[in-house]
Amino acid sequence: MLDWAKGRYDPPMEFEKLVQLPESARDDRWEKQFLDSILTLKVRVLEDGQTATGPDGWPYLKVATQDGEESFDKVVRWLAGRGIGLVVNPHKMVPDYVFTYGMLWNFVETGFFVSPWSPPPAGQVLITPESRPVVGPPTDKFLPPYVRDILRELLQAQGFDQVKILVAASQDFTEQDLVVANESVGELNASEQRQLAEALSWFLPLHYSLVFGPEQNLRGWVSL
Repeated sequence: MLDWAKGRYDPPMEFEKLVQLPESARDDRWEKQFLDSILTLKVRVLEDGQTATGPDGWPYLKVATQDGEESFDKVVRWLAGRGIGLVVNPHKMVPDYVFTYGMLWNFVETGFFVSPWSPPPAGQVLITPESRPVVGPPTDKFLPPYVRDILRELLQAQGFDQVKILVAASQDFTEQDLVVANESVGELNASEQRQLAEALSWFLPLHYSLVFGPEQNLRGWVSL
């Protein structure tokens, strides 16, 4: 792999050597090589395929990379349709990798677990008609129907039955926000809003930004 910023070539490392590196040596370059390498592997599903609840409260399937029998790609696609994350080599003190559900379905749809992105700013984001955003319902590519079904079930389980959403994009579509109508989730306070956003973020790709906005200011709302 050529590091263009530094002008050098780093040959890809074998997977077994990658997972033997200590945590202190696992940088962004390590992550890219890990994600590229694991796609070619077969994995062993642990605990008879039963999911376990992680420390974050979400469901995960556990797999090991030794003595594998199942295609990693096949496992990922199975999980993407079910709202489940993935833990790789959980027998270690620190697992080699933890995939959120959003990372898995993003791979199925785009071929990337982690799409190129810049972290969105935290805090308030101003979206008004004067800023001329391009707004409308999410496309099936942006939010596939099976993901919408899973999100709807999650929100209904928490008492949010009629959540409304839209996508607000910049004029050049380089920035796109998934917007949730404040009124459709009961006018949450800042703390409650943050908790809901954190919950939803596990189900979305890492490069997606989530915004709460007043329904009256924008057009194009649809039910989730």
